[in-house]
Amino acid sequence: MAKKRDGGGLSTTQRTARFLGVSVLAGAVLAGIALPAAGALGLAAKGSVEGFDEIPANLKTPPLSQRTTIQDSDGNEIAKVYSRDRTVVSLKNMSPYIQQAIVAIEDARFYQHGAIDVKGILRALNKNAQSGGVSQGASTLTQQYVKNVFVEEAGDDPDKVAQATQQTIGRKVKELKYAIQVEKELGKRKILQNYLNITFFGEQAYGVEAAAQRYFSKHAKDLNLEESALLAGIVQSPSRYDPVNDPQEATRRRNTVLQRMADLKNITQEQADAAAKKPIKLAISRPKNGCITATDGAGFFCDYIRKVFLSDRTFGKSRKARLKRWDQGGLTIRTTLDRQTQKSIQDSIGKHVYEDDPVATAATIVEPGTGKILGMGQSRPYGFRGNQTMLNLSVDHNMGGGAGYQPGSTFKPVIAAAALEQGTSPEQEYPSPYRMPYPSPVQTCDGEWHGSPADVTQNENRKEVGPYAMKEATAKSVNTYFVQLISDMGICPAVKMAQKMGIERADGKPLQQVPSMTLGVQEMSPLTMAAGYAAFANGGEYCSPVAIESITDARGRALKVPQTSCRTAMSKKTADTINTLLKGVVEDGTGKEAGLKGRDSAGKTGTTDSRYAAWFVGYTPNAAGAVWVGDPQHQRKMYNITIGGVAHDKVYGADTPGPIWRDAMTGALAGRPAPALPTVPIDDPDKGKASGDDKGSGKHKPGRGHGGDNKPGGGWHLPGWPDILGGGNGGW
Repeated sequence: MAKKRDGGGLSTTQRTARFLGVSVLAGAVLAGIALPAAGALGLAAKGSVEGFDEIPANLKTPPLSQRTTIQDSDGNEIAKVYSRDRTVVSLKNMSPYIQQAIVAIEDARFYQHGAIDVKGILRALNKNAQSGGVSQGASTLTQQYVKNVFVEEAGDDPDKVAQATQQTIGRKVKELKYAIQVEKELGKRKILQNYLNITFFGEQAYGVEAAAQRYFSKHAKDLNLEESALLAGIVQSPSRYDPVNDPQEATRRRNTVLQRMADLKNITQEQADAAAKKPIKLAISRPKNGCITATDGAGFFCDYIRKVFLSDRTFGKSRKARLKRWDQGGLTIRTTLDRQTQKSIQDSIGKHVYEDDPVATAATIVEPGTGKILGMGQSRPYGFRGNQTMLNLSVDHNMGGGAGYQPGSTFKPVIAAAALEQGTSPEQEYPSPYRMPYPSPVQTCDGEWHGSPADVTQNENRKEVGPYAMKEATAKSVNTYFVQLISDMGICPAVKMAQKMGIERADGKPLQQVPSMTLGVQEMSPLTMAAGYAAFANGGEYCSPVAIESITDARGRALKVPQTSCRTAMSKKTADTINTLLKGVVEDGTGKEAGLKGRDSAGKTGTTDSRYAAWFVGYTPNAAGAVWVGDPQHQRKMYNITIGGVAHDKVYGADTPGPIWRDAMTGALAGRPAPALPTVPIDDPDKGKASGDDKGSGKHKPGRGHGGDNKPGGGWHLPGWPDILGGGNGGW
């Protein structure tokens, strides 16, 4: 809704109050009172003004709300966001016509009088007395500027706006006193510049630069005579003189301004007449505000930047302070987003999953060693319509995401890393039968977990029978191997390894210490999994995700930004061993469809109980990415389903997320170095070819706990607990 300035549509009571206010102020001035203190006017009641010895700094240089520009890592614009569409410019970047026009119509004697125009007050009193109302005001441009600063500070808070505009003698005196000091300290040209930058021109445009862009799609310095007159006329009542919705009324007002400029000899009468005959010619630029306008599908990443700003104490001690700073805007935020990577992610997603498919996909790629988020995308577009969503499917709940998604067998490398750190050999064999009960008891960080004979897990198919060593068990994603592994090792080392790798639940709750965690039953986000796997690529060192490279304010000053925090999650030997295991997955295991050509890669497939979600998480030495496919509502099982035009009897991590990851990474890394992943030799007898995707993941029986990646009969159920360990609903 457009905002209306004083001067139009006032009630009889309001007109009377204004008339009396002007009279009282005029009397004070004419009586020779220089307004040194509020007490001189007997204004001791509420609403009086105290402490006028010094002008507040914000009146000299008000912190005007402006556009914030969010850029990619190369400085290309992703989007503009703002609470006030405003770009502050100097007088030299404003057309002389707009400067003359605003003075002519708002305060013709601006350069002749001080902060208070006594002659103008007398004229207003006389005019108003004759009309019996308030047909003419007496506020100078300087007074209007001071009032606008108060309104700007109030922001969108209706109570504060009311206080800033209340029609009381105390507020008027305060306004006058500050106006006197503003005139003394700033001078006329600076006041005019500030006024033209702060005032509201309707159509969401604050300041003359934004107004010129909105109405004429040009810069303020390029405004011609009739355009300048039109904008100057809008200021008194943006709703009444809106040229978009009422061009006739706006034309009349423009012509009034033109005539006033001629009367003051700013232009000739001939110029005024010629301009008045011209019809209004608008070239509207619609507001392009917010992440919904982001390029290359980066709307969710753009929104993530806002979440980072509002949640990180680097930008303010309280959320309220951070929100105020964000709304103030005027920032240039250089992010970590790599345009090539982002485009590759969106191209791959568009190829494999359609936005109107019954399920969605999300993908995130980060840089090992720096934590930089290079790309973030999903199949459901950013927005409010149709298949659009505002839910960022790549991130945790507190950063704009949902409850997360069970990662299935993509969690198994975490268990393997924990075991290796405990001294377990990668050549460790387990019987790994097709079906087995969970060993009990199992040691946790706080005691022991106890199961029952009915708590069982099983592999993807009956041919998957051990013994298996770690390499083949990882390649085939054998559930029973990893259940035996975590039972021998204990749950606590696995929990601690996940924590060191930054792998946490998307809902922020602590990891449940249960043996089925090895099968990926606790919901996580793609960003979490990508950043965790990056530790394998980075020699065992985990670096927390970061999205902001630098920020400069409206004056070009650099602000402090959050930095990645790196820590050793595991030894380099352990990381190199995991590289060897996960290279086997893409070379001769469940993830062959995801393997990259011409460069080393490693990764792991994952599919959850009842096909509620499917994953591929993988990496090269210079990029780590996670792809999830599933129903964000945790309702649609991926059986007998068509995704991206391809029919599936049932979805595996290898046949849908795997190709998305492959194509996204291929484009992201095109033309970039292809270093080798460091590996270690592992002796592992050939047990035959891997079968299926995550074929070795594990389901559970209906109504029982989750046993891992879609294998029937896995998991267990604890009395009194909801089916949180992965039940048939695919999540809690």
